Amino acid sequence: MAKRKKSTYERLQLGSMNRQQRRELKRRLNTEDPGLEVLHRDAAGIDIGNESHFVAIPPDRDSEPVREFGSWTADLLRMASWLKEHGIRTVAMQSTGVYWIAVQEVLEQAGLEVFLVNARGTKNLPGRKSDVRECAWLRKLHTCGLLRNSFRPPGEIRAVRTIWRQRDRLVKEAGRAVQQMQKALTKMNVQLANTISDLSGVSGQAILRAILAGTRDPWELARLRDGRIAASEDGIAHSLQGNWREDILFELRQVVEAYDFYQKQLADCDQELAKYMAAVASREAPKGQDLPKGASALPSSKPVRRSKTQRKNKPGFDLAADLQRTMGVDLTRIDGIDVITVQMIFSEIGPDFTAFPDEDQFASWLTLAPQNDITGGKVVRRVPAAGRNRAANALRMAAQSLSRSNSYLGARYRRLRARLEGPVAVKAMARYLACLVYRMVTKGQA
Repeated sequence: MAKRKKSTYERLQLGSMNRQQRRELKRRLNTEDPGLEVLHRDAAGIDIGNESHFVAIPPDRDSEPVREFGSWTADLLRMASWLKEHGIRTVAMQSTGVYWIAVQEVLEQAGLEVFLVNARGTKNLPGRKSDVRECAWLRKLHTCGLLRNSFRPPGEIRAVRTIWRQRDRLVKEAGRAVQQMQKALTKMNVQLANTISDLSGVSGQAILRAILAGTRDPWELARLRDGRIAASEDGIAHSLQGNWREDILFELRQVVEAYDFYQKQLADCDQELAKYMAAVASREAPKGQDLPKGASALPSSKPVRRSKTQRKNKPGFDLAADLQRTMGVDLTRIDGIDVITVQMIFSEIGPDFTAFPDEDQFASWLTLAPQNDITGGKVVRRVPAAGRNRAANALRMAAQSLSRSNSYLGARYRRLRARLEGPVAVKAMARYLACLVYRMVTKGQA
């Protein structure tokens, strides 16, 4: 039988105990009075659901210490009133889907402290799968201080995050529409994608819309090419000879209309994003520490290689200036990190990194730190990081872009690629970039 994988709670809280000590701690937690130090006496636990939520308070506070409340706003307000009537000050609940968001907002508006915990840290013991027992188990763990609160940025950053995630989805949908355009042309044996690499560019869109308008002469279509394009007019004309099937032309028309719709939605997102970015307060740049003797600060400029796709997907306002104002430093001075990467970090975390005491904990929150099971000073198993972090994915892409960089970071990444496997090297380099970001934000640009 395969060995059961330890949960996060077991590795963090029980890792330094032997088997007998762990069994004794579990037995004590299962009793009404575990005999542990009480850190949150006025604590409650909530098991989050879709249609209803189960809430548990200390048994000595009410004759019915576990109650069920509906997911309606009126029931959530009644839940908050019931908790305050019984002297509850702090509440622990799991981050189940998106159902917890409304509960947390109502409880925080009522003045309660909400601990949002990861389910991996609470499901370490069997036999507690029902809703009634789960909420009581959360309350007991929270009372003894065995739960860790999840990081959540302030409200103005969450608003920016919502708009940025929506914009990211629209960019991906627009990219899929461009792929569908290429597929429709290929089915008609129109090999335009072999001469014009980007169908969403000026030349590609002009030719596509002329085709949909009824133009079929390949030479007339080729004359619509932009003068800056590398392909010749003859080559484009030969690629535009195909079978003009009406059913596929209908498909192409609908895909182009969908692409136009996504572009309009992106423009609307840019307007909303500019509004929410302007509402974020400016951050004073941290005072830079004295540099070592003989060292110099970052250069005033560096050669930056940007792809056309990155330039095309950037918002329609000066996002770089807003990011430098709100972050207090210019993170694009780090080789491999562009404005889009900085915006992803800002929308997921914000300019305040005080929730992370040091860069190691920052990298751990990003799921970029190595997770090893160590016994007797030896690594017996490497545990893959669970979960997906958008900021970490952005840093991974930034790390991969360093493969052809002539800077020190590029040389470091190529050395890692020579020693480690591809994904491992990318993760290691992304962690190093995360440490550089943390140092710049907390200590200054120098």
